[in-house]
Amino acid sequence: MNRLNSTVSRRTFLAGTAGAVAAPMMLSGSPVAAASNSVVVLSTGGSFTDSLTRHVFDPFTKGTGITVTIVPAPLDLAKIKAMQITGNVTWDIWNGQGTSAASGSKQGFWEEQDHSLLDLQDLVVQPTKDVTWFESYASGIAWDPAKYGPGKHPSTFAEFFDVKKFPGRRVLHPFADGNMEMALLADGVAPKDIYPLDVDRAFKVLNRIKSSVVWARQTPQLISLLQSGEADFSYAYPNRVKATNEPGGGKPLAFSFEQNLLWSDPLTILKGAPNKDNAMRLIAYWLRPEVQANLENDLGLIPGSKKALTTMSPEAKKWVPPNSNNPNNLVINMEYWAENLETLGARMKEWLLI
Repeated sequence: MNRLNSTVSRRTFLAGTAGAVAAPMMLSGSPVAAASNSVVVLSTGGSFTDSLTRHVFDPFTKGTGITVTIVPAPLDLAKIKAMQITGNVTWDIWNGQGTSAASGSKQGFWEEQDHSLLDLQDLVVQPTKDVTWFESYASGIAWDPAKYGPGKHPSTFAEFFDVKKFPGRRVLHPFADGNMEMALLADGVAPKDIYPLDVDRAFKVLNRIKSSVVWARQTPQLISLLQSGEADFSYAYPNRVKATNEPGGGKPLAFSFEQNLLWSDPLTILKGAPNKDNAMRLIAYWLRPEVQANLENDLGLIPGSKKALTTMSPEAKKWVPPNSNNPNNLVINMEYWAENLETLGARMKEWLLI
């Protein structure tokens, strides 16, 4: 197994070192030669992809002439697996859930990356041979504060799963990873005792709220279903909620930092990618401190660059977990999901059909 040292501790989740933003590396000096003028990136859409376009993709294209084509990321790795089997790979960079990156690494879906193009000493989480981690983030509970004031909404996973105390429709992703952990935390399992997952117990807890769940088929629906009033409470990410509090963001939502799951966000290159060299150039650009600073000041997530972390604005930091030692939080175990994502993902799909 390709051991994934990608799980961030509470300390490294908010780690950073003092120092000025380094001067940009010259793209023309890169030892990687581009074979084409394009690169295809899979991303999860909505305000997240909008920010990537403004702060990463468009400036990269302007500086290199390489066109970035964005493709909606699929819910799982099934299509990527099919591409590997047929040898018909049409995508280059995959940016999705860290747990899927870990599983894909185990299955041999990713190319080895040229980390000589990266400033490894500046990275909060060190890359593996085929996965680079460009940011860390929390997930938790969101709601409409105009509809649900203090004490009228869930703030922890136990409250989110308590449909008697907090009746209403919940929004969840149809994934095993994340849902399993939330269910066990809601049922009283301490974060230190979560892994290995008690899967049967987790499904029993999920059964309690299944009839009250609206399943989001794409990540932006975690927000849009709340804003439209089709749901009352949602599993969500602070950057998505942050976007609703900005001009043009629609109905402003709120997010709870009382209890969160903590993740790292990956970048991988599909094995057999048609634009592998351009993909590595884009990843190197993505990890530059000044690019990271601009991106995360917009998103409000935690940059993978230590130098960028020191330059985040006070406004952006409002959307970062305020207490890195919160004992209620859980760091997602990537190694566990590398071994179990396929099996539990299949069981989750079966459970959804019952």
